[in-house]
Amino acid sequence: MTFEIKKIGIIGAGQMGNGIAHVCAAADYEVVLSDVSEDRVRSGLATITGNMARMVARGKLSDEARKTALDRIKPSVGLARLADCDLVIESAVEKEDIKRKILVDLCAVLGPRAMIATNTSSISITRLAAVTDRPERFMGIHFMNPVPLMELVELVRGIATGEETFEASKAFVRRLGKTYSVAEDFPAFIVNRILLPMINEAVYTLYEGVGTVEAIDNAMRLGANHPMGPLQLADFIGLDTCLSIMQVLHDGLADSKYRPCPLLVKYVEAGWLGRKTQRGFYDYRGEKPVPTR
Repeated sequence: MTFEIKKIGIIGAGQMGNGIAHVCAAADYEVVLSDVSEDRVRSGLATITGNMARMVARGKLSDEARKTALDRIKPSVGLARLADCDLVIESAVEKEDIKRKILVDLCAVLGPRAMIATNTSSISITRLAAVTDRPERFMGIHFMNPVPLMELVELVRGIATGEETFEASKAFVRRLGKTYSVAEDFPAFIVNRILLPMINEAVYTLYEGVGTVEAIDNAMRLGANHPMGPLQLADFIGLDTCLSIMQVLHDGLADSKYRPCPLLVKYVEAGWLGRKTQRGFYDYRGEKPVPTR
């Protein structure tokens, strides 16, 4: 029999974590949303509340369902309240050392039968699983951003991931109403292995003066029918996350074609990380976004 998941813990109340909490609560799971401070948890809950309100306004969710879903989400500062969860999804910043520390601390409080998943978009599942006390119950469950709107979830097994864990993960994704693709445990998996080098190449195109920010984004929107230009998309993802993924690809595959563009590095060093800091390839501080180059 497949392991039954009833209660979900989510570590990280940021852009991805609050989106995962949103879809889990909407699928009738009990949810514990955890972060390192009350302010971060409160901000995550406010985002969920606002997103659900917009769904009600568009007729995609009833007001009663919205209230019920919000009631299922319990806030938590720290990891202690995750102890009785059946599945805990780590959704912290895309830095391996931070994720490893969180996973070690989590194992100290989590019940022995519980599953652990990571929402990493690029880091080795096998390596992260190895720091836990249950690598056979560890899985990569990578959601796309924004989680409530994007249909795909990548499922990635580590070398030690057990069949029961894999089957339970597939059932979990299906209950969320999403579709999964199974990826092998290679750097950046499927989506970001293809997407991030394209974004990095767009940054190189800007860096080399081939086109302006607007020219590059308009070319890909109108010439390749992309819903967002690659530089606009990079700002949406977060330039620090883009850089981290490119570094994982460059280090893990040892191929110069994955070298992060120096301009991307410079923007991150400046703290211009995209929408979340109000400046990236566009400046978002005015009434409408303005290109920064």
